[in-house]
Formats: sequence, C-alpha cells, structure tokens
Amino acid sequence: MKYLYYVYQLLVGLPVLVIITIVTALEVGIGCAIGNGHFWSYYPGRWWGKIIVRSLLLPITVEGRENLESNQSYVFVANHQGAFDIFLIYGYLGRNFKWMMKRSLGNIPFVGFACRRSHQIFVDKRGPKKIKETYDRAREILKEGYSVTVFPEGARSFTGHMGIFRKGAFALADELQLPVVPLTINGSFDVLPRQRGFNFVNWHPLRLTIHQPIYPVGQGSENVDATLRQAYDSVMSSLVPEYQGFVENPDQ
Repeated sequence: MKYLYYVYQLLVGLPVLVIITIVTALEVGIGCAIGNGHFWSYYPGRWWGKIIVRSLLLPITVEGRENLESNQSYVFVANHQGAFDIFLIYGYLGRNFKWMMKRSLGNIPFVGFACRRSHQIFVDKRGPKKIKETYDRAREILKEGYSVTVFPEGARSFTGHMGIFRKGAFALADELQLPVVPLTINGSFDVLPRQRGFNFVNWHPLRLTIHQPIYPVGQGSENVDATLRQAYDSVMSSLVPEYQGFVENPDQ
C-alpha cells in the first residue's frame, strides 16, 4: 500500500499541488488588485489548504472551534511540526487571519507573490529597524480587526518535539490587550518530517486542537511571561505522548 500511495502522489497529489498553488496565487493577486482584500486574501488560501490535504487523502480532526468568539481578534500561536502545519491551519482553523512568516518564504515562486499581494506579514530580522517595522505592520493588521497566526518557535521541528517559544507574539498581544489562542498540531511531523530535498508524504492523520483563549490579566512583562508559559503548557498538553517534552531546536 505504501508504494501505491507513492505512485498516487506522483500522478495525482503532486500535479494537484502545483496547479492549485498557481491558480490560488493568481486568484489572490488579481482579487486583491480588484478589491475586497478581506475576502481574496483569505478564502482562496483556505481552499488551497483544504484541497492539498484532501488530494493526499489525509484524515483531519479539528477540536475546539467552539472556544472562539465571532468578531474577536486573536493572536494564534502554534507548535511547528512541519510543512503541513500551513495547510492544516489555513484550511481548517476557520478564521480570517494573516500569517507572520519568515521573510525567505517570499522567495517561493507564486507563494511569495500571493503572500505579498494579500499583505501577509514577513518577519524581517535584519536589524532592530526591520524588526520594528515587522511588528508595526502586525499591530496595524490587528487594529483592523484581523487575527494573526504565529509559530513562536520560529522554525520547524527536527524531531516532532517542541522547542522554546519566543516572546514577540505575546508582547504584541499584551500591548493591544488581545487574547492569545494556543493551537496544537499533531501528525504534521509524521506526514512529512523536516529534511533536505524532496521526499514522499507519509499517510498519517492530522489533528488541530484549538485551546481556550488566554485573556490578559494585566499589562507588561509579567503578563507577557505568564501568557507565554500558559500557552506553551496548553500546546504541550495536547501533543501525543511520543512528542511530549522539550527538545532543543538548533534553528532557534
């Protein structure tokens, strides 16, 4: 069955991935140029994520959508197990949001174009001025009523375990007094472990757990630290036993 699945990926999964990525990028670019960026910057990407996951026949479970309120902006923070985190969150979170992502992702053909046209937030670490510009942009996005989604580990895991969480997203939530929502991703590392070069996808269920929002109980460094610890513990609590516990990530 494994080798039949590999053949299926070559004949169906890979062509779907390439075609739907190009089509989605063009939809986003043209749609945002015409108008109604609120729609075009999110919904084509949502269907992009769903189509890719479904084309690879991966089972999806989502838990905790009832924890979210309509018309509320959130700072979503998730563990970063692998590349399929993007498809899972985009396709199945069910909230209109902007990504905070590595600047290097803007160089990916079509994907980078769509991200720039839809005003996703590229995290630029080339000095204090660039970092400030990144968070100024995120602040404006949140003030406009959007949510943002962040991988506070900053890089995909090499082991499936969680590394440390950096404070940037939590400081932003603290400044604007917004709730932080932890997200736990299971299965993404098993589907496609981090490595160099091309590799086949492994069939494995994916699960997204949306935890209770963490509302600010003050403002300042104590609230930032407390929110970070609570978010980290929440994300960790829903990981499968195999990936429980901290493992240092050399990318961080």
